[in-house]
Amino acid sequence: MKLNVLFGGKAGQGINILGHILAEVLVKQGYYIFQSRDYQSLIRGGHNFNVLTISDKPVSSNESKIDILVSIDSKTLEIHKSKLKENAIILQEEKENMYFAGQLVKLLGIEFNILEEELKNLRNFDENLAYSTEGYNSIEKKFNFQKQQLKLSILDGNKAAAQGALNSGINFYFAYPMTPATGIMNELASKQIENNLVVFQSESEIAAVNSALGVSFTGARAMTGSSGGGFDLMAEALSLQGQTEIPLVVYLASRPGPSTGVPTYTSQADLNAALYSGHGEFPRIVVAPGDPKETIEKTNEAFYLAEKFKTLSIILTDKHLAESEYTLSEQPNPPIQIKTQRALPGKQIVKSSSYEHDENGLTTESPELAIKNAESRIKKQNQIKKEIENLHPIKMHGNQNSKNLIISWGSTKGAILDAIQGIDAKFLQIIYIQPLSEKVKEEMQKSSKIILIENNSTAPLGDWITQNTGMEIKNKILKYDGSPFLSNELNKQIQGALNGK
Repeated sequence: MKLNVLFGGKAGQGINILGHILAEVLVKQGYYIFQSRDYQSLIRGGHNFNVLTISDKPVSSNESKIDILVSIDSKTLEIHKSKLKENAIILQEEKENMYFAGQLVKLLGIEFNILEEELKNLRNFDENLAYSTEGYNSIEKKFNFQKQQLKLSILDGNKAAAQGALNSGINFYFAYPMTPATGIMNELASKQIENNLVVFQSESEIAAVNSALGVSFTGARAMTGSSGGGFDLMAEALSLQGQTEIPLVVYLASRPGPSTGVPTYTSQADLNAALYSGHGEFPRIVVAPGDPKETIEKTNEAFYLAEKFKTLSIILTDKHLAESEYTLSEQPNPPIQIKTQRALPGKQIVKSSSYEHDENGLTTESPELAIKNAESRIKKQNQIKKEIENLHPIKMHGNQNSKNLIISWGSTKGAILDAIQGIDAKFLQIIYIQPLSEKVKEEMQKSSKIILIENNSTAPLGDWITQNTGMEIKNKILKYDGSPFLSNELNKQIQGALNGK
């Protein structure tokens, strides 16, 4: 059984809370959910909507057609009527959001007390209880979502990254708010007291990244995060990291650009920014998890690698992964224990310089030392490449015996996994993009047809693969309208590409 439910209304009408409450009810009943958010850059008004996909089997994406539409304002039905299935159910009244929560729980055949327990997590419990009770009593049951014996939970990418940082023993998080990366700052701030953590809102992204470098120099474990324009401001400090070799972890949640672009929508267009930002030649790690479980694990690995190799680790995600709600059915791997390996200021003389320097941190213009240091940085990148082979730099999904290979990265994972069901294809998910695993070329050489899927217009991953392997991917499925891939549409595109259409 699978249902797609769309909740729509104005900013400020509680669309997101309604969707989240229903999602929590459903996972406690043992059902898988995936929920995406579509909202404008407005505090009040406009049109926002969430799409919640419900299934008795794992699901990681939405579809294009809607089974149940909840219209809290007068615009939602008109805007989305073309998406409705033939027998779609429409709930449209001028009521509060929790009224519709009651209606939906009744419609799905779920006991009211499950919803009541979730309402206790919200403010104004009595008021919300009254609204939801009214909604529950106003409608008849249409489905039978009986309780399944599964232990599931909900998590979005931002909260997952925060958990990965906490698992790594983070001491400081510096940031200036920027959608869609703000969620990790909010999550860490809500947990800073019990975790002995400082979350500091800097005056700019320049201040944030340099503050992170500063505390990391003293031996603290630090992280910063932003999106496109804010990450651009950090570029000079990334080069400073490359010269000083102070461990640094950066969380980059991308959105459509250039410039301000479409700030509340999604895109994978910042891969090149992650790969190339900063002047000069120095090692870096770019890791792109595909779901919240991977985000927890790979954030921990990013801290581990940054500390071990005194390098820059960039965790690359996007608005779709950062803010969508996924079902967590398995616990993440136990975190890697991280050791701080450097002399602390105050114990002995420690110097760090933005200039080329000798092993004591003293500035030098010696050609011999410049060559030695450049070669040392190259050697470090090669050492990192060997290390990540132990950290599952790629994952293979689908029919492992197929000669049809799909390659992608990041948040597209969910839609691809749902789309390839029933298709003769295997999916190569690249998690560590820099350095790129040799296994990518090996899988490509074993395949007769290769399709690249990216949520951008220029296929930067394809270019990066060609640069590293010498192999060009000609078949590409790209989407760049600010919205994520939908599994049923992607299924047709993949079949078309495989059939030469």
